[in-house]
Amino acid sequence: MSAHDQFADDLALYAVGALEGEERAALEQHLQDCAACRRELDALRSDMASLALSASGAAPPARARQRLLSAIAKEPRRQPALPRSLWWRQLPALAAACLALATLILWTGQARMHREVLGLERTNAQQEQQLRQASEVVAMLADPTAARFTLSAAKTPPQPQGRTIYAREKGRLLFLASDMPPLAPQKTYELWLIPAIGAPIPAGLFQPDAHGSATIVNPPLPTGVEAKTFAITVEPASGSSAPTSQPIMIGVGG
Repeated sequence: MSAHDQFADDLALYAVGALEGEERAALEQHLQDCAACRRELDALRSDMASLALSASGAAPPARARQRLLSAIAKEPRRQPALPRSLWWRQLPALAAACLALATLILWTGQARMHREVLGLERTNAQQEQQLRQASEVVAMLADPTAARFTLSAAKTPPQPQGRTIYAREKGRLLFLASDMPPLAPQKTYELWLIPAIGAPIPAGLFQPDAHGSATIVNPPLPTGVEAKTFAITVEPASGSSAPTSQPIMIGVGG
């Protein structure tokens, strides 16, 4: 196909102003160098003028009408030119973005539903456990073979105790102590014989062992002294000839 033949088909569209874009520019460039195409273009425009003048009058010349229709019929129908960056070229990326968004929405919904299901399962499990415990309590209360025990406060730690055996006619004495608390340094326990008449008489010193136990055997005592009771005080380590503190323990005869 010659350059003249290539552009001849575009002349009819150019004549009616329907040729645009690169094709119009290429044809105009060709017209500058091709006299035959210029003559053909002038003939087409003359025919169109004749048609325009005859639109409200007599029928246009048959030759001019046929010439224009033939030129237009030879022109292949073209699709409108699309821009170089076609929108559909972005379709894969757009589809991927939509798919990612849909996936995120579905995943978020599934995660929320999963949390709700777990919460319901935990609540159901707790309620079932409470129901089982309540059933067990009712069963135990109705069981005639179940033993019942009543608990009360436990006893306080063992209290210090002391036991004295005294033979006044012989001036003999045996003292046994238990659960005595330990003393501060440079202190000791002292046993006193409290007579029916007169001042307290020293009846021996003692230090409890690790278990709080202590013993006094036959301390030096006068004979024939009637004992009203016995008492224990805390004294200096060397002891005292008379009590220097209030008694922490007092004996009861029997």
